[in-house]
Amino acid sequence: MISTDAYKNHRRDVAGFMRRLYRQGLTTTSGGNISCRLPDNIVIITPSATDKGRMKWKETGIMTLEGENLTPELKPSIEHEMHIAIYRVRQNISAIVHAHPVFASAFTAMNLAIDTSLTAEARAICGDPVLVPYALMGTKELASLAAESILKSDILLLENHGVLTVGKSLLEAFDKLEVLENAARMTLITMIAGRKKPLTKSRIDEINNLFGK
Repeated sequence: MISTDAYKNHRRDVAGFMRRLYRQGLTTTSGGNISCRLPDNIVIITPSATDKGRMKWKETGIMTLEGENLTPELKPSIEHEMHIAIYRVRQNISAIVHAHPVFASAFTAMNLAIDTSLTAEARAICGDPVLVPYALMGTKELASLAAESILKSDILLLENHGVLTVGKSLLEAFDKLEVLENAARMTLITMIAGRKKPLTKSRIDEINNLFGK
């Protein structure tokens, strides 16, 4: 067993973003999970059965990419296999945020796309999210589907479940989820209003060129 103070700063960051996720109404007390990967292939991940709105750094778990739990006193997140599977196929990312924001999650239950072309910010940050077919939470099937889909986009819409985002940092992954939720709200507003003026293809191309996509 490693010292509980090991990776303290990284564990503080993960717990802090989990509390922030809850404060901003992007997940529930028991829902969602966050992780970060360190250079030595250690993964810091939020545990199961913990109050996400009051999470402390000592409540975040430490695992290896092989799936070994280095903090056995803590129960790993039910989705730890999904996190590990994604890190194995995406060497260029260091953080994963999975949550159940209401508006974006609603679109996963309606088989409707979230329109990220309504604002330049959404287009630049979210691109084209990918819908992942339904699989039971916490299963190897979901982990496999997510790992396959994350090669196509940094944002996954998990059917009848929620959203998963990845990034080079916790802030980047968090930002993608937050901007996606706003895009889902705007998509719904334009659907209700019955009118919209999305970005033109030439403007989308300009944004893609600006951000090197």
